[in-house]
Amino acid sequence: MVGITIETQSELGPLALWRHSVGHGGINPLPLPERVVQGTAALRPRLIRIFIQEFFRVYPDHDRFDWSRLDPYMDALARTGANVIAAITIKPPPLYPAIDHAVWRPTDVGEWQAVVRALVHRYSVERPIVTHWEIGNEPDLGEGGGSPYRILDPADYAAYYEMTARAVLEAFPQAKVGGPAMAEMHREPLPGLLKHCARTGTPLDFLSWHLYHSDPGRHGYLVRIARLLAQEAGLAPELMVTEWSCDFPPVSVEDGAFDPRRAASVAAAILEMRSAGLDASFYYHLWDQVCDPEDFAPFFTRGGVANMVRHWNEVPHRFGLFGVGGEVRSQYFVFQMLAQLGETQVAARSDHRDVRVLAGTSAGAVAVLAVNHSLDTQANQVATLRFEGLAPGPRLLTVARIDGARRWDAETLALQPVERRRVVVLREFACQVALPANSVALVTLGEVAG
Repeated sequence: MVGITIETQSELGPLALWRHSVGHGGINPLPLPERVVQGTAALRPRLIRIFIQEFFRVYPDHDRFDWSRLDPYMDALARTGANVIAAITIKPPPLYPAIDHAVWRPTDVGEWQAVVRALVHRYSVERPIVTHWEIGNEPDLGEGGGSPYRILDPADYAAYYEMTARAVLEAFPQAKVGGPAMAEMHREPLPGLLKHCARTGTPLDFLSWHLYHSDPGRHGYLVRIARLLAQEAGLAPELMVTEWSCDFPPVSVEDGAFDPRRAASVAAAILEMRSAGLDASFYYHLWDQVCDPEDFAPFFTRGGVANMVRHWNEVPHRFGLFGVGGEVRSQYFVFQMLAQLGETQVAARSDHRDVRVLAGTSAGAVAVLAVNHSLDTQANQVATLRFEGLAPGPRLLTVARIDGARRWDAETLALQPVERRRVVVLREFACQVALPANSVALVTLGEVAG
């Protein structure tokens, strides 16, 4: 038996769970389908992180812009109600005639900056969609990370970052700029970027990195390491994991996309990152996609194209909140639960190491998120929830759970509760909830209508 205690009168500050959102893109230029737009809008996101990839072909020739592919893409994102963090990963052929991810310097720096200014003006000024601009994506991997830039030397990345960030801020001074969106946070050029910005005063509003790992503790650990690195450099940027997921098995079949461990791993990682004080995270990704090699052939090597085709056609990862055909996955409901948890955090604790909890209040209701997730034991649990400091009277007790049973309406995207009943509470109230291995539960004590 697991004991969970919720001190409803012990307020710990805003929950601000909108800071844990989703990312999208980098695979093809297709706009989000309307089902995905509406499903995302229902989560009330404030920020979504995306790639602006070269396959949008915004600068096909000198002094000529073409927004016909990118406009519909950005408009669909805007319809979710979110602002956008956009990673700049374009590599226009007029400025980068060779296909080589090691080449980072354009043939004409001034022209590159003019392109960046036009891009930023289009989507931060004319169309106020993008509020944050991320300089590059996984420069420690290059094509292996889905980006046409591999910049390992910290001095090189600092030069690329500075010339690009300067153009962003010239076009939109209110923009937040950051990077380097590392695949491996410990490696260069991240430490070098911090030192450069501290020495030169170059703006670094957010420091970003990525992680694909199934150990929730690893996600929290890297937040603490990033903070230490920034403090050592004398800087205090926001800390953002702009792309993350769990290290799911490499052989991906459709049945595996609905494994409840995926939702439990995602929920546990978010709770660990939040506990470590992360400013924002963006789960990758929103919608599973198909990779057309013709989209990448103009700016990726043959090996890079083959890698993209394998990962997104032959052995697709199926990370998405929505599948290729718009089918909803269990991870979607983790973010739905977070949106329903409330506005103010209250103290909550679990007496079992494998059960993580987070509790919140809003508009007379108190809610508890409980995640039963372990890398080894995989044990079913029953939890006794003890609420303290309640206002006595009638309440509606509702229990929703993400597990292997797929208890949701695929059309309305509504979770079907496993329990809903009227109760009368005193200042203290207890109830029991089943927490199968690798499950996520949301327990709510709400007001009774009428």
